[in-house]
Amino acid sequence: MEEPLIPVVLMSHTAHIRSHRKPRRTASSTIAMRAGVAGGVLSMAAAGASATANAAEPVTQTLELPTLTADLSAQVAESAEATQLAAANYELRAERDAAAAAAAQEAKKDLAEAKKKAEAKKKAEEARRAAAEAAASRSSERATLSASTAVSAPASGSVGTVIAFLKAQLGDAYVLGAAGPNAWDCSSLVQAAYKQVGVDLPRVSQDQSMSGTDIPLSQIQVGDILYWGGKGSAYHVGVYIGNDQYLDAANPEKGVVIQDLSGYPASGAVRVL
Repeated sequence: MEEPLIPVVLMSHTAHIRSHRKPRRTASSTIAMRAGVAGGVLSMAAAGASATANAAEPVTQTLELPTLTADLSAQVAESAEATQLAAANYELRAERDAAAAAAAQEAKKDLAEAKKKAEAKKKAEEARRAAAEAAASRSSERATLSASTAVSAPASGSVGTVIAFLKAQLGDAYVLGAAGPNAWDCSSLVQAAYKQVGVDLPRVSQDQSMSGTDIPLSQIQVGDILYWGGKGSAYHVGVYIGNDQYLDAANPEKGVVIQDLSGYPASGAVRVL
């Protein structure tokens, strides 16, 4: 007699172990976070869903998240606009300050230049005034000398012409090498005086002392040429005008003057007229 068959259920060797597969999760198991800008409060919302390992369908949970309001957006926009405006104002102020500094520097420069020009103009005016006063003084001196000096030269003739020319130069300056009309040295003045009557004299005093005829100092007459130093090596000349006086271009300090022979006796004399 055959023994009855006993059904055998075959099971997997892992069947007794609970499934370790993770259940499917959807967007419902997410964590949402949002920063609150207006209130400065950090809000956090978390949602989770759990289901059993063998559940056929997942359980879904929905969370409401805060959203930005229109007022908050407006505040953000206004803040950005205010920042840009402040930056623009700062840049504009910086540009104005730089322009003002440059203008001040230019004005200072213009003022210094104006002062410099005014000072130069003032100095030029003072120089012109001094020159005019000097010219007036010289003319006055000439008039005084002409009126007060007695000259024993004849009123007319060659000698008179020479003396008249010499007296017209009284007060002129002495400048070595000059030959008129307002500045002379000793020999150029004598040469120019005698040229008025057609007498050509050498230019320098050494040669003028060699001209004409030698005359003893005791016998000199108006119009004779006086010289100082040796004959042929004289260093100064003048013209005798009478009354023991002579007229010459003396030196840079005196200019053209009349002097007494007693104060500065001549070395010799020559006559050319």
